[in-house]
Amino acid sequence: MMKHLFRLSGMILISVMVLVFAQCGQRTTTKEDSSKQPAPPQNEDVMWKDALASLVTINTFDNDRILEIGQGFFVDSQIVVTRLSFFNEANRALIFPHNGDKGFEVDGFLYLDRISDLILLKVSAVKRPPLELFKGQAPNAAKSFIVSKPTGATLQLRTGQVEGYSVVAGLPLYQVSNQILRSSFGAPIFVSNRQVIGIGFSDVVDYKQRSLAVPSTIISELLHKAGQEVKPLAETRSQTDLKKSEENSRIRGVRVSTEVGEITIRLLNEIPEYRDNFIRLAEEGYYDSLLVHRVIGGFGIQSGAADTRYAGKDDVVGWKGPGYTLPAHITPGKFHRRGTVGSPRKPDRENSRKRSDGSQYYIVSGRVYNDLELNEIEKETGYRFTPAQREVYRSIGGAPHLDGSYTIFGEVTSGMEVVDAISKVEVEREFRPVKDIRVHKVTILR
Repeated sequence: MMKHLFRLSGMILISVMVLVFAQCGQRTTTKEDSSKQPAPPQNEDVMWKDALASLVTINTFDNDRILEIGQGFFVDSQIVVTRLSFFNEANRALIFPHNGDKGFEVDGFLYLDRISDLILLKVSAVKRPPLELFKGQAPNAAKSFIVSKPTGATLQLRTGQVEGYSVVAGLPLYQVSNQILRSSFGAPIFVSNRQVIGIGFSDVVDYKQRSLAVPSTIISELLHKAGQEVKPLAETRSQTDLKKSEENSRIRGVRVSTEVGEITIRLLNEIPEYRDNFIRLAEEGYYDSLLVHRVIGGFGIQSGAADTRYAGKDDVVGWKGPGYTLPAHITPGKFHRRGTVGSPRKPDRENSRKRSDGSQYYIVSGRVYNDLELNEIEKETGYRFTPAQREVYRSIGGAPHLDGSYTIFGEVTSGMEVVDAISKVEVEREFRPVKDIRVHKVTILR
């Protein structure tokens, strides 16, 4: 019996030892095998969470009254880009980085562009790593991502793809399949390499709501143009304060530099709202690189349409302004003699109050009229020409059919030969010049 027990114990001991050695060998082998395997990839959420420090929610205010809530992101350590339309009537703003709850006061803005609806904000109270902007044009079908502020521990990541790139209403835009809600306007649109291809929003295009993005190349252009001067947010408003208006009344004029030559204009102090509006847009660089998009022989030339800066050859242009119109100011005694600068508008059937476009302007080259023609115009329009006005139209010329219906706010003081040269160029059916003519810059003469 004891022999059997000893034999059984020996067998158990041998079995245990074999099992132990086998397990030890297995552990050693596993350790060696794992050292040969590549490191596991970093968690996607962790990689996207790194961007949260550079993403912000923006609250805009009129004093203490909150106006808008939107998104933005750092493009330099103390510069945030967002949508200008958040700042209508605003004079202050706070930003809230997405990796915390603390708000920081915005100092002011460095640059704005009404055509692309973008503004660069200066925030000296905080520094954050800037997001990298994509250079060039992202390809169609590239994966696109929108990162939102987490709710609790959950990262909100909406995926989609780039569906196209085209000029829409005069502005180059990406179209993406990601859903961009109103609360996400101003958020960056990422691609797979974590670079930003644009700033997101949505709008109706061809009768359908589309998710769109202003390209990163335009943001880069604004950064290049921005100076060091920090301007108060109140200057984003479409109205001019009394102090600035008084300064504007003392300027000598404005110089419109075109590809054909220079035109100097005196802005009328009798129409301060139009004078101040033109100066503000000129100082913002709004008019730079816009087309002379309409040329009518015997009448004049027209520029200032927001949809002409990036317009292609076959695009229909001349329908987009800065987002507002101006009330009509028909001044007694002012008439459309040669060299007059006025503001175009929509026809009476769509615009009973004769409100003017917020940025476009025309310059009258005109032609000479005889009394019979002036009599016919009086019958058609109900406007009565004075003897002095008739003499001017008979000798110098102008555009008498516009009198009493359009706001006049300036006059050419030099460069009518440039206006005449442009007014003779070949045009297409919609009076757009066959060969593009651009306004390089509008300069304030102080």
